[in-house]
Amino acid sequence: MGLTSMAVLLLAIVAAVVLFALTIWLWPRLGKKSVGSVLGRFGMMLATQLTLFAAIGLWANQSFGFFASWADLFGMEKGQGVVVDHSAGSKPVEVTGIQQVKGHGSVPSIAGKVEKVNIKGPESKIVSPAFVYLPPEYFQPQYANKTFPASVVLTGFPGTAEALIKGLHYPQEAQKLAKAKKMQPTILVMMRPTIAPPRDTECIDIPGGPQTETFFTKDLRKGLSEQYRIGLKPANWGVIGDSTGGYCALKFAMRHPDSYGAAAALSGYYVAAQDATTGKLFGEGKQSKQLEKENDLMWRLKNKPMPAVSLLVTSSKQGEHNYGDTLKFIDAAKKHPTRVSSMILDSGGHNFNTWRREIPGTLQWMGSRLSA
Repeated sequence: MGLTSMAVLLLAIVAAVVLFALTIWLWPRLGKKSVGSVLGRFGMMLATQLTLFAAIGLWANQSFGFFASWADLFGMEKGQGVVVDHSAGSKPVEVTGIQQVKGHGSVPSIAGKVEKVNIKGPESKIVSPAFVYLPPEYFQPQYANKTFPASVVLTGFPGTAEALIKGLHYPQEAQKLAKAKKMQPTILVMMRPTIAPPRDTECIDIPGGPQTETFFTKDLRKGLSEQYRIGLKPANWGVIGDSTGGYCALKFAMRHPDSYGAAAALSGYYVAAQDATTGKLFGEGKQSKQLEKENDLMWRLKNKPMPAVSLLVTSSKQGEHNYGDTLKFIDAAKKHPTRVSSMILDSGGHNFNTWRREIPGTLQWMGSRLSA
């Protein structure tokens, strides 16, 4: 059973309840002043605590999508995803599974469809899975010759792409808004920015390492445009992300305005994180310092020409760590031709509940910035 399966969570909850009840029932019998009784009480308490913490941890992982599998949890996920098949007939995007949009039936022209795909990057030499949401209109006869705008949706680190569907409900929200004519029908490409696990690349082309930025700004767009009815112009593509994904979203648009015309960062940050999960991102020597500056979004606003893109940033006055930096970013980005917007809540946090409050407005904003 997988780490994110409901069966595992229910099993942990049942085990915690049973051990708690068993501890209460056996406690009087273990009240004797003997080594065996003391060890018995200690063992019962320890087992009860462990199952309780396991149940809470599994629930939190299902709610916030920290880890996708047991191997991911224990740091045994070592696949670098660099093998690309260039043989005749090999497609850049391969569909590996299909999901229904929860609560909307099974007919694609009514409910839309979510396809699980593998995206192969000939330039980056990276292969990464993703979930592609196709809106109902994509399958309707009157839209048969129409291309659609697309938005890449990124998790934080480590994150799971499934959490964007099950926890943040992007497909359901996009479908509801499109039906209410509050946004245009849009294809969503849902994935995590960690495409070279277990390393957090911060969406950078690491010298001698994973070429994450190339994958997202070149390979992904080209491959998906060949597979689906999506244009290749910057105005056809947007990118949304939370936390690490938010930093990546802003950077893709600011550094590659010829790839993405709009970007939205939910609780994003503005300088690449560097810690044990990232390793050395920028290499060694003088060039590393310049590369580090190039990936500092505040530095770019002050030292580089302003790109012709639309940017949305979100934060909360209370409970969000990026509030001060977000205000500085907004102030620095108020220069033509860049268009900057913000969504500031009175209170919130770095969590799914806050992002669920921000997603409807973000999708509407993105829909107004993209063209088919």
